Amino acid sequence: MTRLDRYLVRTVLLYTLMVLAVLMTLATLFVFISQQDEVGKGSFTLSLAFTVTALSLPGQAVQLLPVAALLGSLLGLGQLARGSELIVMRAAGVSVWRLAVSVAMAGVLLAIVMVVLGEQIAPPMDHYAVALKAYAKNPDGAMSGDDVAWLKEGNRIVSAASQSSESLFAGVDIYSLQTDATGHQVLQSFSHADRATLTEPKHWRLDNLQTTVTLDPTVTVQRVAHLDVVSEMNPQFFGLAVQEAGALPIQGLVRYIDHLRRNSLDTHQYEVALWTRLARIVSLVWVCVLAVPFVLGSLRSTHAGARLMLGVAIGVAFLLISRMLSNSGELYGFNPIVVGVGPTVLLAMAALGGLLRAR
Repeated sequence: MTRLDRYLVRTVLLYTLMVLAVLMTLATLFVFISQQDEVGKGSFTLSLAFTVTALSLPGQAVQLLPVAALLGSLLGLGQLARGSELIVMRAAGVSVWRLAVSVAMAGVLLAIVMVVLGEQIAPPMDHYAVALKAYAKNPDGAMSGDDVAWLKEGNRIVSAASQSSESLFAGVDIYSLQTDATGHQVLQSFSHADRATLTEPKHWRLDNLQTTVTLDPTVTVQRVAHLDVVSEMNPQFFGLAVQEAGALPIQGLVRYIDHLRRNSLDTHQYEVALWTRLARIVSLVWVCVLAVPFVLGSLRSTHAGARLMLGVAIGVAFLLISRMLSNSGELYGFNPIVVGVGPTVLLAMAALGGLLRAR
């Protein structure tokens, strides 16, 4: 890496860090405000709201890094253009492509930071934040693991194995206890429902419910197609057992996709998340490169505010296209590779087209 490379990389990284700090400050404020409605429920206090917000910072950085890199590159290179430094570089024989390579190096460094944050730091911290909040709001919750969550409610212990939506759970087991003559709690019955749906607050519908009643000296089995019950069970707590595509690291996504395939289950949602995650890492390089033709073209004498607004517009468009393709892909069953990689390919084409015109 030459001295010129180091200078350009340092400039892009410095301005990216400044933009990221501003964006994360705003995002953190919004997250903390959103926690206020939960304060006072169970033992969830204001200090825990601060903790949950702090634990979400790495995940926020991963989400905001592409936009911050684009804005930082536009502002950093724009500042060099206003000071005529880029003109001097061009006059010294540095080509547009050579400048793009130098800026791309900054994108590679940012991509490495995203991998570390997104794969090693953010997932466990996000999971811990969700668990901390769930346990505070549900002090009777016994425990939660990677595959199942447990909740104690009176004389019942309930578990949910998986979750399909915010109000739909599968593999629900219910253990009902009673106190015997010696004062010890013993198992009264065991029930299993294929599905549990939260129809309205505190009202659940259990589908394909099978109940095994253990009463000495007989054991009876009862089956019903549907049963409506009133319960204080909190769906947020059971959400701890969910393998959310957006919260899994790349290695976790690969393992979970393999698990679903071996069990003949639908993998489309997780394949889309996998390719989107990979493409987002690569996109960091291209968003930095995209800034080069703008600052060398008609925007070289434009005020920094105009470049900032342009960067915001491009970043928002990129995020909207990514989200639209992701949602449409899951709904209509589009190819996961096309859905995940498509927006980044469009971004790369725009960057290359701009560089060709800037020559």
